[in-house]
Amino acid sequence: MSIQANIHSPIGVFDSGYGGLTVFRSIATALPQYDYIYLGDNGRAPYGNRSYETVHQYTLECVEWFFNMGCQLVILACNTASAKALRTIQQKDLPLIAPDKRVLGVIRPTAEVIGQYTKSRSVGVLGTKGTINSHSYNIEINKFFPDIKVHSLACPMWVPLVENNEYHSAGADYFVKKYLDQLLAKAPDIDTILLACTHYPLLIDKIKQFLASNISIVAQGEIVAQSLKDYLFRHKELEALISRESKMHFYTTDDVNDFNEHASTFFGRKVNSEHVHL
Repeated sequence: MSIQANIHSPIGVFDSGYGGLTVFRSIATALPQYDYIYLGDNGRAPYGNRSYETVHQYTLECVEWFFNMGCQLVILACNTASAKALRTIQQKDLPLIAPDKRVLGVIRPTAEVIGQYTKSRSVGVLGTKGTINSHSYNIEINKFFPDIKVHSLACPMWVPLVENNEYHSAGADYFVKKYLDQLLAKAPDIDTILLACTHYPLLIDKIKQFLASNISIVAQGEIVAQSLKDYLFRHKELEALISRESKMHFYTTDDVNDFNEHASTFFGRKVNSEHVHL
């Protein structure tokens, strides 16, 4: 059922599955006054290995669903969707379907501040195959910090470890160490590693075990939350449209019981979702 924007206009937060909840958690903590809708497209996840065309199609369908639910602003809390679909949606789709609405991603906010973390000017980026192959982080970081060398690596086993609740297990050690070793072998002078997948913050404790203490680990949640806070401050006409009852609603395109069980781990508190068919 569509909700009229002048009655209820939440901020939409989207991910292909559960990972975006780590970003949403930071957003809701930093900006608790607003209403939010979270949608996980679990029924079609993962997005990481899908083509640009498919990711764009799926993401646009979800964005249009958010608009029909009254959202004036949608955050793609998904690196793959941000890498493969955001620019097309912003430049080609929105002017045609909703020129007064906005869709933002997680790559640019991170790229804008990554230079604050590195002294060696050598940064590692870990993400899904889709995000890494898009070269989006290399392009965006080099726009803001041409002096930074970006070394990217796909970690295809990390998302399955997290989603199967194996990220604390001894078996996870092998795959965490394997990818970190590969990254540092490419560039031993790396002093900052960006976790360019919203699942990866759940592996931070494991990652720290296999890194020297002088290497910073950067997760996106707080960065994206602060960027959104700044964006709303600069766009008061948009901010004024967002409803403020501190309400949160969760939706999934897959089984709600399975979503609730996994989502609570990512979000840090109990989640009750509803099923939606796109």
